[in-house]
Amino acid sequence: MKLIKSISCLLAVLFFASGCKIEYRPSVTSPVTGYLVVEGFINSDGPTTITLSRTIKLYDDSVVDNREHSAIVNIEGENNDNYPLYETGDGVYTSDSLELNSNEKYRLNIKTATGKEYLSDYSAYRSTPDIDSLSWARNSDGVKIFINTHGDQNTAGYYDWKYEETWEYHAPYYSSLQFIYDRDTHVVTDVVYKNADKSVDSANHTCWKDVRSSSIILSSSEMLSSDHIYFNIMSIPAADEKISVLYSIKVWQYAISKEAYSYLQLLKKNTEEIGSIFAAQPSQLSGNIHCTTNPSETAIGFVEVSQEKQERIFISNKQVPGWRYNNGCAEYLLHNDPDELKNKAGGLFPTIPFEASPVAIISFYATPDINCIDCSFRGSNVKPDFWP
Repeated sequence: MKLIKSISCLLAVLFFASGCKIEYRPSVTSPVTGYLVVEGFINSDGPTTITLSRTIKLYDDSVVDNREHSAIVNIEGENNDNYPLYETGDGVYTSDSLELNSNEKYRLNIKTATGKEYLSDYSAYRSTPDIDSLSWARNSDGVKIFINTHGDQNTAGYYDWKYEETWEYHAPYYSSLQFIYDRDTHVVTDVVYKNADKSVDSANHTCWKDVRSSSIILSSSEMLSSDHIYFNIMSIPAADEKISVLYSIKVWQYAISKEAYSYLQLLKKNTEEIGSIFAAQPSQLSGNIHCTTNPSETAIGFVEVSQEKQERIFISNKQVPGWRYNNGCAEYLLHNDPDELKNKAGGLFPTIPFEASPVAIISFYATPDINCIDCSFRGSNVKPDFWP
């Protein structure tokens, strides 16, 4: 009897956890224009970049552009220093390279095109320690990348990181040809060279892809005996394209206050760790941005002064033997037959080697995916300045 009751209880839990889902729309009221969102920090030793945008309602598909344009943005010092930021597009505002006084406090002043004014709290200069090293280790799951840093003070350190990945990848096939089709019969009637000199089109064989971090990456030495951080900043799955040729990651490090750390922790939970039945419920964010023209209006963001430190490493495919990356490209030997050509979705793209007579096209090698002969559809064929 106890077993039957236990099974019944288990079935009930499973039913309510997975089979009985009800859409929930929270009754949250917000301004028609949304709340102002301020992203970025005041860079004490370089250009400052601030992004301004507006929140949008969860079920509103009518908003095409939520960036805040044409605002007047300035960095203000308690000593009355003033440094303007200029909009560079897409709601992004950037200053000239700055060298701020380490003995002064600074804040952000924002005046929107509609006349609203927002101020951040004054922030003291915060020194960021150098990145001691970036390192990596390989295991059965792939490659893990670690950051190693330490502070010189005997106090807890709070850190925020961002990174940009860049990797080289290759299109597996070359091509100097293109097909001319008969639209009625779908038969290849001619083949022409892309280049006048009949050379292989190698310009789109080698490309590079850039991806910036989109998640919030934090760590603290608060529970440690010293301000020494060794942290797994990101992981690359085994056989991933990123290390198919050559991979690089550049990491930016910022020392932040305990208050900024707590704010970003809460923001991370609200944006990245919700959605499951056991996840924490969203919490009210309380940053250090205030609307002075309407004190009751909420603004989202935490801006303070910090140094920016950076480091870059490279990982070559030769350093991870047996990586076994599979590009997924297929090359077919096809006959010039209407039925066979119709069955190949997305068209056909000739590759080399090529078997065809200039007069009577009988058979040829081709791939159904243009990415397999032209890498520029997924990235750039312009070599980055820092690439070896």
